[in-house]
Amino acid sequence: MKQVDAYFQQLTEPNKSCLLALQSIILQQDPDVTAEWKYAMPMYCYKGKMFCFIRVDSKSQLPYIGMVEGKRLNYPGLEQGDRARMKIMTFDPGADLPADVLHEMLNEALDFYRKGIIKIEKEKLNQHTRRAGKR
Repeated sequence: MKQVDAYFQQLTEPNKSCLLALQSIILQQDPDVTAEWKYAMPMYCYKGKMFCFIRVDSKSQLPYIGMVEGKRLNYPGLEQGDRARMKIMTFDPGADLPADVLHEMLNEALDFYRKGIIKIEKEKLNQHTRRAGKR
């Protein structure tokens, strides 16, 4: 079992279902988005470049999504706090996810990479292409 799958298996409801739904939304945004295990959490990468992650906050026990380039994004509920670059959005696991906002925010973040605003190193791109070809 992959570490990402193991992470979800150890969660309790309703956080487990909330994070699995978030993962599904993230992975549906682009065929080049992959789930990886980095920094002891599920990290989502575009062509090998980290762009967001999901986890449960250790203090509040609320699930959240972290946007790596959050400083470039401006959405209601997306908070920077003390972070220089990232922003997070927390969710009530018993409520519906704001799917429309998530789709828009994730696509805007992915466009930073797709349009070259944030560069993807050629070595990472080649590694991602080789891995994708093995599937």
